[in-house]
Amino acid sequence: MANSLQRTDKEIAELYQRHVKTVYRVCFAYMKNAADADDLMQETFVKLMRQEPRFESAAHEKAWLIRTATNLCKDGLKHWWHKREKLEDFEHLQSGQPPETDTTFDVITGLPDKYKTVIYMYYYEGYSTLEIARALSKPQNTVLSHLREARIILKNKLEGDANHG
Repeated sequence: MANSLQRTDKEIAELYQRHVKTVYRVCFAYMKNAADADDLMQETFVKLMRQEPRFESAAHEKAWLIRTATNLCKDGLKHWWHKREKLEDFEHLQSGQPPETDTTFDVITGLPDKYKTVIYMYYYEGYSTLEIARALSKPQNTVLSHLREARIILKNKLEGDANHG
């Protein structure tokens, strides 16, 4: 690999600062605990440094990170440990402050994977459905369907919580 193509430490630090919160939130939405979210967030940036992808724009940069974090989280959830652990068994081990979330975000983390990422990218990051489709390599109609279905699920869950609260 030619040195002229490698990012400098300063460029990597700036890229990290621009996107660390977004990548962490994506990871937390999937992993549902701070330790795993931290690990996979770091793994996302390590993958960035190793692969050194070239980005056409800031939006492309962010989309690559979200997609990479999503894929790493999905792979992480397939790991045997996650099939056996119960979060409540490990609550006493969690250190530090939990991430800042709101009620809606908490409900989003409980959505099936196919909805979680598109909802997050659309509402929290402001991507259009076309941009999401390109970033996730899915047809735009699939993204639109996932958004529509996820909205129905969210509405039912949020209204249910309001009626029981």
